[in-house]
Amino acid sequence: MINFQGVKGENVLKKEVDLITVSKKENWWTEAMKQGINWSSLWKKEDWWTVWLGFLLIIASIAGVVAVPVLPLRWGPGRQGAETIIGSIPAEILSGILVTGIINLALFSIGILFIKREELKKFIVAFPFVFMLAIVAELGGNYAPWRHYGFNSVIWALGIGLLVSNTIKTPGFMKGAVRTELYIKTGLVLLGASILFNRMLALGAMGLGVAWIVTPIVLISMYWFSQKVLKMHDSKGLAITIASATSVCGVSAAIAAGTAAKAKKEEISLAISITLIFTVVMMIGMPALVGALGIDPIVGGAWLGGTIDATGAVVAAGAMLGENALEVASVIKMVQNILIGLIAFGIAIFFSTVVEKKPASEVTIGPAEVWVRMPKFIIGFIAASILFSFILPQNAIDASLPSINGFREFLFTLAFISIGLESNFKEMAKMVKGGKPLTLYLVGQALNIILTFIAAYIFFSGRFFTLPF
Repeated sequence: MINFQGVKGENVLKKEVDLITVSKKENWWTEAMKQGINWSSLWKKEDWWTVWLGFLLIIASIAGVVAVPVLPLRWGPGRQGAETIIGSIPAEILSGILVTGIINLALFSIGILFIKREELKKFIVAFPFVFMLAIVAELGGNYAPWRHYGFNSVIWALGIGLLVSNTIKTPGFMKGAVRTELYIKTGLVLLGASILFNRMLALGAMGLGVAWIVTPIVLISMYWFSQKVLKMHDSKGLAITIASATSVCGVSAAIAAGTAAKAKKEEISLAISITLIFTVVMMIGMPALVGALGIDPIVGGAWLGGTIDATGAVVAAGAMLGENALEVASVIKMVQNILIGLIAFGIAIFFSTVVEKKPASEVTIGPAEVWVRMPKFIIGFIAASILFSFILPQNAIDASLPSINGFREFLFTLAFISIGLESNFKEMAKMVKGGKPLTLYLVGQALNIILTFIAAYIFFSGRFFTLPF
C-alpha cells in the first residue's frame, strides 16, 4: 500500500527509520515478536488515526454536527448563476468555506496532537495555506467544460502542487501541513460508507483474481529476471524491493519488503524514487489510455487498481473513469494492500533460509508480522461499509452520506495538493540512476500492465462473471 506518499525516498525513510534501525539487528524478527502487541500504536500511529478520524467525521455527520462542506460552486458557460469564476464564490458562501477549513484543521490537529505533539504548531500554521491551494484546485475542478473531460479538482490539486514544487519549490512553512497519507487514508475510510458490504464482498472476490494472482507472478518473475538476466547478484535486497514496490503497492511495499530483506537504506530510497516518478505518470496517462482505446470503464478501473503503485493515485485515476470504476479500482487496491504483510513475511523467510542460508532452527519469524504490516485503514473502510450496510436506518444514511461524501472528496483534494508539493522531479531524478534498477522496473511494470489487463478483462468485463452493478 501506502500508499502513494508522493515524497522523495529519503523523506519516506526518515518516517520509517525505526523499522530500518530494527532491521539491522541480527535477530530483529525475534525481538519484534517478543514485544507482543503494542497497544499504544492505537493512539500513537498515524495508520490507526486515519481510522479514528474517519469515524469521527462519520459520527459527526450522522449526529448532524457537521454538514456538507461548503466549497466553490460549479461554473462556466451554461451554468446558471455561476457563469464566471467570481460567480462561483458568492459572498454568502465565504463563511461556509471558512467553517469547512476550520473543521478540517481541528480534525487533523487532534490526530497530530497524539501522533507527534511537537509537530502540531507547524501544522496549525501551515494548514491555512494548503487549504487555500485546495480551494484554488476546487475552483479549477468546477469549471464545467473541462470537468466533463476528467479535469476534476484532484487533477488540478496535483497540478498546482507540482507547479509549486517544481518551480519555486515548496516553502518550508507549508511543509507542516503536507500530510498525504493522513488525508488520503482518512478519505478512504469515508469511502467505505458509500460502498455496500455485499458489493464490496463481490468486488473483493473478483478482485482477488486481479490482485492475488497477478501480483505474486510479477513479483517472482521480476526477482528471477534480476538474478538470471540482469545478474544483480550483489543487489538482491534492491531487486526484491523494486519488485515488491512494482507488483504490490509502491512506497509501503518497498519499505516492508526492503526491511524484511535487510536491504540498504540507499537501496530502498532508490526503489521508492523510481516508483514515485512513474506513479505520477501512470496516474495521469492510464485513464487517458483507457478512454483513447475505448476500454470499458469497469475493466479500466480494475486495470488501474492492479497496476498503479499507490492507493491515492489509484483513487484519483479511478475517479476520472466514473463512480463505478472508482469503486472497483479502490477495492482491488485494498485487496492488494493486504498482501503487504504476507509478502514481507514470505520475503523474510526466503532471505533468511535461501539467501543467508540460515539453518531452520535459527529462523524465528512469527506470523504476527502479517498483522503489523497490514495497513489499518482497510479495517476502517470495512467497518464503515458494515455500518452503512446493516446497522444504520435508511433515514440516517440518507441524511449523513452527502456530508461524508463531500468531506471524502475534499480530503482527496488535500491529499493531492500534498502529493504535488512533495514531488520535486529534479530531486527525485537525482536518485534514479539508469542501468539495471531502472531496467528491472520498466520490464516488471510492462509485465504487470499486460497481465493485469488480461485479469481485469476476465474478471470485470461481465463476460465470465456477473458484476454487482
